[in-house]
Amino acid sequence: MSRAVCRAAAITLTGLEGTAVMVEAAVSQQLPGMAIIGLPDASLAEAKLRVRSATAQLGMPVSERFVTVNLSPASLPKQGSGFDLAIALAALAALGHLPAAELPQVAHLGELGLDGELRRPAGLLPAAVAARSLGFRRVMVPEACSAEAALVPDLEVIAMPDLAAAVAWYRGDRAAERITAGHGGERGRERIRDHQLGSPGFDDPMLDIADVIGQPEAVEALTVAAAGRHHLSLLGPPGAGKTLLASRLPTILPDLTADESLTASSIAALGGVSLTALVRRPPMESPHHTASKVAVIGGGDSGGVRPGAITRACHGVLFLDEAPEFPSSVLDALRQPLESGCIEIHRARVHTVLPARTQLVLAANPCPCGNAGSRDTAAECRCSPSRRVKYLQRISGPLNDRIDLRLTVQRVPSALLGDTGAARPSSAELRRRVTRAREAAAARLSGTPWHTNAEVPGSWLRGPTVRLPRADTAVLDRAYARGALTLRGYDRVLRVAWSIADLAGRQRPGREEIAQALAMRGGDSR
Repeated sequence: MSRAVCRAAAITLTGLEGTAVMVEAAVSQQLPGMAIIGLPDASLAEAKLRVRSATAQLGMPVSERFVTVNLSPASLPKQGSGFDLAIALAALAALGHLPAAELPQVAHLGELGLDGELRRPAGLLPAAVAARSLGFRRVMVPEACSAEAALVPDLEVIAMPDLAAAVAWYRGDRAAERITAGHGGERGRERIRDHQLGSPGFDDPMLDIADVIGQPEAVEALTVAAAGRHHLSLLGPPGAGKTLLASRLPTILPDLTADESLTASSIAALGGVSLTALVRRPPMESPHHTASKVAVIGGGDSGGVRPGAITRACHGVLFLDEAPEFPSSVLDALRQPLESGCIEIHRARVHTVLPARTQLVLAANPCPCGNAGSRDTAAECRCSPSRRVKYLQRISGPLNDRIDLRLTVQRVPSALLGDTGAARPSSAELRRRVTRAREAAAARLSGTPWHTNAEVPGSWLRGPTVRLPRADTAVLDRAYARGALTLRGYDRVLRVAWSIADLAGRQRPGREEIAQALAMRGGDSR
């Protein structure tokens, strides 16, 4: 005997934000068929064909009656094939093939094959995270990707190979049930292969900062940037090692915290690859200079939200090589998320916020030919002064003002190339230094909403809590009085000075740390 209306729970994603969707199914006296209403997209509207075929293979065809499926709330656009399992179970319950009492208490995530096999939907991990935050304690997912959903702590995962097993589970045949308690912490200690993350080998053991030869100042600046999560720019001729330095920055960053790891993993899971472990190392994204604004910043339409490179690099590094070659619209679009740590996507029917708390690294040549200021006598710059200025002005002043450390690098002299016996710090050694500095900053910032020096607002640094003596900030005050610094630049120098002090194990920065921070920013430290 059929029921009036049966409901099954599902999750829809807008970016990383999840919303509970109640899939309602009702049978009516019409010609056999199925209608799905509630603003489905094309792939979701096609679910009726997958559901009809899968239930027919099961021996419980829904095609013998007319089934109306409503996706509530009906005003919210919905995308993807992850609703197939909920639609099939709600329709079967409406036809009286299974009890409907438990369906609204379990979040159902899965795509149906024509034979009833359950397959992974895109964004399984963030959907499971959203289900837990929305109050669900159980989630039913395809068995093939149950390890991904089990990464979410405090969530029971019901792993089902096909629709037949899901129906049997609700009928009470739970001898073969597969319920896995979430073990995000333990499972997440494994590493995910680089191709699963879509990032260029940032955790490759073959990459080590000891590979950098003859650039001790650059290595120290990189360490300061890592300690405080500061933005960095590298200016120098081709072959000076800018890309080498930038690629080694993730190797000296500490492991992600539990919250950061879950966020980075959820972003990585928005693609089509199933994760088997949490992302524990900071990601790195390096888009080509021909990338569009949507590719770098992100965008969305009725078909869904697409995170950009700045979101995929969240809690890691966004490296823009040949930065002046990027369109000015792309570079200027970075200004707001660098301050706020998030990207707001506004479209006619879509509004969501994507995380974008990343470290920006810019690399640029000093001129179009790259030889301006080069010490090599064989390389002579033929660019006019006005062309050099115009080239570097492609990086706008407001964006440049948000860069904490500005480093000029030169090609390594040939005399140092054969100096293989010189002692150089390894990535492991610098990572330990950076970790200790981060811990010192976290202890100082305990009780505040900030965790690293780069997040601390200038009003707090200049406030009574940690205000530095005027005698120590005199060099900084003079630079500000001359107009060499904006107030934002003033605050950023203070943040860098605190990072330098944390690396040195000091309670607070003094005149020496402030002068060093000002010099690293490219200001006058006299």
